[in-house]
Amino acid sequence: MAYTAMSGNGTTDDDPLQTAVWRLRSRACWADAAALLPPDRPAPALQRAALLVERCLYTERGWAEAEDALRTAEAVAHSDDERGAAACERGQLAYTATLHGVRDRADEARAALGRAAALIAPGAPGRALLDFRRGLVAENLTRSPQAARAAYRRAHAGAAAQADPLLLSFTWRHLAGLSLRDGEVAAARHGFAESLRIREELGYLVGTAPALASLADTEEEPEASRLREEARRLFRLLGGVPTWLARHLTPPAPGAATA
Repeated sequence: MAYTAMSGNGTTDDDPLQTAVWRLRSRACWADAAALLPPDRPAPALQRAALLVERCLYTERGWAEAEDALRTAEAVAHSDDERGAAACERGQLAYTATLHGVRDRADEARAALGRAAALIAPGAPGRALLDFRRGLVAENLTRSPQAARAAYRRAHAGAAAQADPLLLSFTWRHLAGLSLRDGEVAAARHGFAESLRIREELGYLVGTAPALASLADTEEEPEASRLREEARRLFRLLGGVPTWLARHLTPPAPGAATA
């Protein structure tokens, strides 16, 4: 199985290498995790790229390293699935650069994800992640919440069918975010709680603080403050990662985007 940036569970694989990669990744040590993977074969090269792209999302740095790893993954890809997965990572990197205001690469993100859609067959393992990322572009770049919701729902169904709990935590989180924007607080609370539960069960520490902060947005006091304080504790423990979380540890302005 190829582990990509927002999929996999890291807890049921008997491979010691994958266990080590997961533990490093979940504690925000993406470069260390990537260093364990050889760049000369398609699956580990793609995983290396995915880890370094994820680091850009969470830390807003490491862009050159991610680009280099992605070019390597693209060069060693042979099958349509491998080329499609590399294109999906290319789209995610372009999306992340645009989201963080590094450079406007929105057109590149859409083109790369469109290329991935042409290469990854419906029902293939990488399709749910692709649907999720197309939802991110629709929500945060195109500002099309209806298209985003449809894409997230496809990704959610795919993640459930493929037993991909980490991706499921992301789809729960983003569907809940759309519900909160629509004033559907109970639905949002349920989705954020499910996302948090999965991340805690998996030990995905770097994603737990954002999940706590999002759930806090749906709770009354004093529970909201308790959740935000726990998020602050984890945020400090990880050295200020994710970088964008500091803006979310107070109640967000309506319509604020999350990564």
